[in-house]
Formats: sequence, C-alpha cells, structure tokens
Amino acid sequence: MKNYHISKHSSFYTIGLNYEKADAVVRGKFSLDEKAMNALLVEAVEEGIDGLLVTSTCNRTELHGFAKHPFQLIKLLCDNALGTVEEFQDVAYVYKNNDAISHLFKVGTGLDSQILGDFEIISQLKQSFVRSKKHNLANPFIERLCNAVIQASKRIKNETEISSGATSVAFASVQYIIKNVPNISEKNILLFGTGKIGRNTCENLIKHTQNSHITLINRTKDKAEKVAGKFNLVVKDYGDLQAEIRNTDVLIVATGAAQPTISKELIYTKKPLLILDLSIPKNVAESVDELDNVSLIHLDHLSQMTDETLEKRKQFIPQAEAINDEIKGEFIKWLETRKFAPVIKALKQKLNTIKEEELDFHSKKAANFNLEEADIITDRIIQKITKQFANHLKDENTDANNSLDLIQKVFQLEVNTTK
Repeated sequence: MKNYHISKHSSFYTIGLNYEKADAVVRGKFSLDEKAMNALLVEAVEEGIDGLLVTSTCNRTELHGFAKHPFQLIKLLCDNALGTVEEFQDVAYVYKNNDAISHLFKVGTGLDSQILGDFEIISQLKQSFVRSKKHNLANPFIERLCNAVIQASKRIKNETEISSGATSVAFASVQYIIKNVPNISEKNILLFGTGKIGRNTCENLIKHTQNSHITLINRTKDKAEKVAGKFNLVVKDYGDLQAEIRNTDVLIVATGAAQPTISKELIYTKKPLLILDLSIPKNVAESVDELDNVSLIHLDHLSQMTDETLEKRKQFIPQAEAINDEIKGEFIKWLETRKFAPVIKALKQKLNTIKEEELDFHSKKAANFNLEEADIITDRIIQKITKQFANHLKDENTDANNSLDLIQKVFQLEVNTTK
C-alpha cells in the first residue's frame, strides 16, 4: 500500500477471530463493548496508527487497519479485551492488503456470516466507520472501502435472494422455538434484554408465533417500554426477574453483559423451561443446564441449524460473489489512481504558481486588466489540463510510471509523497 500515498504504514491488515474456530467462550473474551472500542481507538492514535476500523459482534471481533506489522493490531485488541495474545493466536486469522479487502467484502455482504445472508453486520460496520471518524482514524482508504462494501451489500440484497426469509440469529431462535415447543402460541415467553438482537427477536416472535403472552424485562426499564409500546406487550421490573422466570415456558436472554446474568440460583421451575442464550459473552451460566426440566441452547447451536431457507440461499452465492468482485474491482481502480495523486497535486500547484506570476505581470502592465475575469478563466484552464493528465494516467494502455516520470521532468515538479 506504500505506493498509494494513503497511510504512512506500508500494509493494510485484518486481524480477528470468528465463530469458525473460536467458540462462544473464547469469542466472549475478545468481545468489545462501546467503551472498549473507543479506548482501543484512542490507544491506536497514540501508537501512530492512521487508519483503523473495529468491529465486534456476537460471532466475530476484527480490526481492519494500517500498521507496520499485524502484531501492532493484535496487541491493541488484547490490551483492550480479556483474552491473551496466546489465546488469540490459537484461533486467529490475519489477512494482508488485497486479501484483507476481499475479506471485508465477504463479511459486510453476509457471505462470511454465521448464518448465510445475515446482514446485521452492515449496520455495525457503519457504526464502526462513524466511531473511527470521530477519532480521526477514517482515512480516505477506510472511507472509500466502507462505502464500497455498503454499496455491494445493497446490491446483493436487491439483486439476489441470499437474504430471503430474513434469517438471522433472531429468526433462527424463533424457528427453533416453533419446532421444539408445542402449542407455542399459548406459552408464556420472557425476553430478558431489549438491545438490537432482543428487539429483532421480539419482532420475529410476534410475526411467526401469534403469541400475545410475551413479557419484556430490561435493566433499563424505559428501553423495554419503548419496544413493548410498539407491540402492546407487558413490561416488568428487573426486580421481578426471578418470579417471571418461574412463570415462563421460554426464556430468551439477549443482555450483552460481560458476565452471566442468569444463574442456577435464579431458576425454580416445576415445568419444562427452554432457555435461549443469544449473548456473547454467554449470559446464562452453563450450570443452569444441570437443572431438571431446563434445556439451554446457545446461539452457536442455532447457527448450525440447516433448514430449507438456508439451503435455498446457497444457490445465490455465485451471484453475490460476482457483485462483490465487480464493486471491489471499481475500488481497486480508484486505489490505483492514488499512485499518481501526489504528481497531479504537484502539477496543479506548479500551474497555479505560473498563473499567479502571469496575472501579477499583466495586472501591472495593462491599465484595464480584469483580474477577476482572468482568475476565473485561468482556473478553468488549469482544471482542464490536470484532468487531461489524470485521464491519461488512468488509461489502461498507459505506462503510468513512465508518464509520471516524464510529467515530473517536464514541469520540474517537487512531489510530496508523504500522507
């Protein structure tokens, strides 16, 4: 990446771990909340990194950025997570330059999701970009790459059926409930946690179960009330959690806490209770599974479900990959233009210097010289000349390196190649 004049570091890396090699416990150790992600970005700036994205979801944590060596990014992650470097290296992957770009396209377009076609990641990618921009870590490369991935995601959604059926963690959990709980429309359902996954699960429950016996609990009650208001559901206080668990048939936990929020001691039930833990790290203690009448399912189990919807989606993978290749190709073309950006910039500066000297000369010599008119005309001429050179350099039949050398010699340019 050194020749593209985007970062002072020569390479763009992706370092991360995901559901393929890291189980929920390990992913939990490297999961980053909002506070941790911001702290990581602050540290990155202090380390001299000038372009970085951080994404952390229920099935992956990844850093995408410029560095001297990928270990810089690995250390940043481990400094701000609960896992060690050794634990990370056991399950990690590292991609460099073009491979890193390709990986982000796959992730952002649902082709690398735990459930094929799950597009939840794209909204998180947008949030990652906004977060990086606040810390001045969204350089032109990062911004252009994010926009390209978002564009590919939109096209794949619109032009293929890879996301048909709205399969996601939320949808898969509801499908599991329908298949495993008889007479679900008559059962009591308790949703603990009303963040994004909780809200999506709630919408899927109402849509697919026709169940009106759904109770919401959240540590912050007003958040639960906002969700409940849309669907006319019951909201209970956090202090009522134990009593509500005793009365429920299905407990869905989507709390996103750092430690388990549901322990063995909270549960007293004499009837079958299905618990679905949709959280990373796990928010239901594993000892809960030892209780009689209790079945505990984690989202990793849900993602392994193969149903007709997911099988149908696989046929659209080649079409989605073709869209990715097309938009990634456009991004690479743009990247190639960055090679000659410093020369074009230096050329424009040189032409402006010539312009200023000539305008100054003629304004002193000619009595009725119209400086304002001349300034407008010469600016337009400079714009057209530089555009002509830029188009020449973009031409596939042009030897760009020889042309760049010639332009620099002819105009005696002093080119600044630093970022």
